[in-house]
Amino acid sequence: MAPALRLVCPGMVLTSLGVDIGGSGIKAGVVDVTQGMLVGERVRVPTPQPATPDAVVGAVADLVAGFRYDGPVGIGFPSVVEGGVVWTANNIDRSWIGVNALDAFGSALGREVGVINDADAAAICEARYGAARAVSGLVLVLTFGTGIGSGMLHDGRLIPNVEVGGMELEGHERAEFHFSDKARKAESLSWEEWGERTGRFLHHMKLVFAPRLIVIGGGVVSDWNKWSRHLPTDLRVLPATRGNHAGIVGAATLVG
Repeated sequence: MAPALRLVCPGMVLTSLGVDIGGSGIKAGVVDVTQGMLVGERVRVPTPQPATPDAVVGAVADLVAGFRYDGPVGIGFPSVVEGGVVWTANNIDRSWIGVNALDAFGSALGREVGVINDADAAAICEARYGAARAVSGLVLVLTFGTGIGSGMLHDGRLIPNVEVGGMELEGHERAEFHFSDKARKAESLSWEEWGERTGRFLHHMKLVFAPRLIVIGGGVVSDWNKWSRHLPTDLRVLPATRGNHAGIVGAATLVG
């Protein structure tokens, strides 16, 4: 199915629907893929708990139906995804492992579907339209939410399915259990305390990967000024230009 065209004054734009599935919420919006911007409002619904395949696919189908939109759908999924198949399940139900998400969503939606790791979708967005555009060398795009998603770019090209949140750091077997936004909320950390903790995580990323730039995405971007001053000064760190919409926009480009 070819990408649908929608009339948005003034003129015609090429649009796709992007869906960003997270551990706590599923967000979606129609995206102008020529500009990398949402057309209209973003819609968010809670991620079903437990986040089983049937429950998540059903929630996405209901969400997409609410847009009354018949074009293609790109989906960012919180897992390593290869050939449409889910290989990890850190923030979703483990019954997803081995499921062909491309087939599952495609069958439920009845249209063209693309599926990619959610942080990889955000990285694609920032490489095409945002903070990582035209940046040479290695760039990390980190999304802080229920876990820590990570997208890696080299000279603007995606290196897929890099999971830095799974590293061990400071005695935490999965670093994301200690450094995520979920951990901030669970431990009632101040923004200053969380900023200092995040700074240690980013310093480790510098030691391991020596990135030219780290781009931060996720809901924490809306509070950027409250914690970013506590980050390392010897590392270039920028908020995602598309903020918490980066995953939606990047997913939409898969089919746009």
